[in-house]
This record gives sequence, C-alpha cells and structure tokens, in this order.
Amino acid sequence: MIRAALLALALAAPAGTAGADCYADYKARQDDPFALHYGVARVADTPCTPARAAEALAPRLAAAGWRLLTVVSVFGEDGLEERRENAGAYFLRY
Repeated sequence: MIRAALLALALAAPAGTAGADCYADYKARQDDPFALHYGVARVADTPCTPARAAEALAPRLAAAGWRLLTVVSVFGEDGLEERRENAGAYFLRY
C-alpha cells in the first residue's frame, strides 16, 4: 500500500511541474500611429518555449493593432517582479 502511494506521488510530480505558469516578455510594434512597446504576458505552459509564446501572443497583439516583433524570453512566476516596472502599462495586459 505504501509503495502504491509513493508511486502515485512520483507520477504526479512531473504533471505538477508541467502545469507551472509560463510568462514571456516581448517587443511589439504598431504602425499607425507608429509606436513600440515592451510587455509581459502569461502564455501557454506546455511547452514553455519562445516559439510557443510567439504563437500565443501574435494573435492577441494583432487583435489590438500590434505586431509581435520578438519574444525576448520565457520564464516562470519568479521572474515577474523584476520585469513589472519596465513593462509598465503592458504588464500582463495581453
């Protein structure tokens, strides 16, 4: 019984890690009027890669008239506070 419980915990651990929040910081552009912004957004967590972040962010930004230029990086919740001030109004906006 104890072995079964330990096995269940061991199998559940990777699933818990996979469900961790994933965030991306990015740069975007608007053409009319011309504007640039740096922002931070929550993106899909599986897998947490720049390519997946770009797939998630591009349509969100486009709906608001912005074009994604680049995903700077992807990170977990522990990286949010250090980026909050730089992102300003675009912190978790999209």
